[in-house]
Amino acid sequence: MSAARELANFLTGVTPPDLPAQAMDHAAVLIASTLASAAMGSTLESSRIVKDMAVSLGGSARASIWFDKAGPKLPVVYAAQVNAVMSDAAASDDSDLRTIVHCGTPLVATALAAAEHHGGTGEEVLAAIVVGYEASGRIIDAMTGFRERGFHGSQAAIFSATVAAARLLHLDAEQTTHAIALTATSSSGLAKAANTSVAREYHAGMATMAGIQAVRAAQRGYKAEERILEMKLGFFEAVGGVDGNEGAALATRDRGGSWDIVTDMAVKLVPGGHPYHALAEAAANAARKAQAAAEAIESITVSRPGLTALSGPLHPKDLVDMAHSPAYFTAAGAADRDFSWANATPAKIADPVIHSLIDKVRVGLPPTENAERYRQGATVTIALRDGRSFTSTVYAPKGSGQLGIAWNDIDAKFRALAPLGGLGGDAISRTLDIIHDFRRAAGVSPLLDLLRPAN
Repeated sequence: MSAARELANFLTGVTPPDLPAQAMDHAAVLIASTLASAAMGSTLESSRIVKDMAVSLGGSARASIWFDKAGPKLPVVYAAQVNAVMSDAAASDDSDLRTIVHCGTPLVATALAAAEHHGGTGEEVLAAIVVGYEASGRIIDAMTGFRERGFHGSQAAIFSATVAAARLLHLDAEQTTHAIALTATSSSGLAKAANTSVAREYHAGMATMAGIQAVRAAQRGYKAEERILEMKLGFFEAVGGVDGNEGAALATRDRGGSWDIVTDMAVKLVPGGHPYHALAEAAANAARKAQAAAEAIESITVSRPGLTALSGPLHPKDLVDMAHSPAYFTAAGAADRDFSWANATPAKIADPVIHSLIDKVRVGLPPTENAERYRQGATVTIALRDGRSFTSTVYAPKGSGQLGIAWNDIDAKFRALAPLGGLGGDAISRTLDIIHDFRRAAGVSPLLDLLRPAN
């Protein structure tokens, strides 16, 4: 049996009662986080361009663009694309901590758009999000080398959009098999472009569109090579750099024993690249211990398994630079003794105090003690000119599933970012109330109506 068929049989057979309460709760968390990130991203030029393109194409009025005060509804595929671009553009969404794939952006954009037009209760949408995340997680497990081969995380995130749409459009296992196969030959995205430009969010939008289109084609009977995941020169080998059969075994093992949305998902509680959040957190912790002015700092040494040099731009000039600058995260944490949504603003990115500390950031030897505990974690040591030093270790960033995701943190994120999308205090509170109790929602329209402030 092909890997695509094994995955389809499993994922279509799961019912909401099969899913643990924590998995469903994390799905609701993902909705709130993705919408918050999209509110911030709605103000950015890349989002405006993609929205203008989608609106100019027009089509059947079926799904809403989030935070769009007066614009028309669009076909599901275009609305989902625009919403995914908005969420990814702000670099404030979510990550799978294994490989920093942002599954939630295409997943939530697809699930809400599909349910708005095709119908679906809150419980059905949450279940679609859980199994969609599981699909991508299993692909991630099977192709851990894709980044080293130059591919962007959209190569895996696309499968979350496909499986969520397949569930909400009620595809059977046969159709879902071919939707997965079509997805494997439809994904794209190069990491180098994402790391240095707004191609990052373009990838998210294209993955969302391609996933939905694969489902629509399979629903109509379109068939693909169902062994494309594991065959010679197939997806696992070409993209992941692994033996196809070994990849297939990893992707299909231990089905239902645990759920990736519980064990591997992390929500961003501050902006920027998730691998650097622990750097900022540890630097802030160490700086609070030191209680010293920036000019009293002699050096800042960072350490984590596998880290040998600072990547990305050393002195960021804009949001794209900042999102990929570990030096900025470390220096900002040390300078401010905190790291927050404000650190993504132009004023903070240009802060001369932070930039003075960037030149003091060094890479130390990788840790040898408890190295297995680091999941995008970091150790930071601040050395002062008077000879004293202060160290903090953060094994996983706040907002990680393994640490526990607190609704208070998610609510604070939503309240901080939703006003950027035009939501007022009452709408924010009502939106959060719906999301908190989403499992009991009869449909998605009450939520989406609140995200169109002029309506």
